[in-house]
Amino acid sequence: MAITRNGSDRVAHSGLTKNVSSGGVLFSTNKESDPGGAIEYVIKLAGSAGQGVTLRCIGKVLRCARGADPEQSVFDVAATMERYEFVRSEA
Repeated sequence: MAITRNGSDRVAHSGLTKNVSSGGVLFSTNKESDPGGAIEYVIKLAGSAGQGVTLRCIGKVLRCARGADPEQSVFDVAATMERYEFVRSEA
């Protein structure tokens, strides 16, 4: 996944999805997010025969916690999925 906006700042950093549902997403990333802040992110879901689906999502950060390994700067972030749109590939 890619985080494109964090609060009012445009950003460009990646994350790794851990869990996705119709209401939100749990992902890990090396950037901390402020709970309650707005977030915009893009999730690429794999499909059959190379046909994937890309979702552009807007939501709010519910929580952000440092990952289990204190030696690494990894954060687990839970965010809502309040609005989303399917993004067509340009092929």
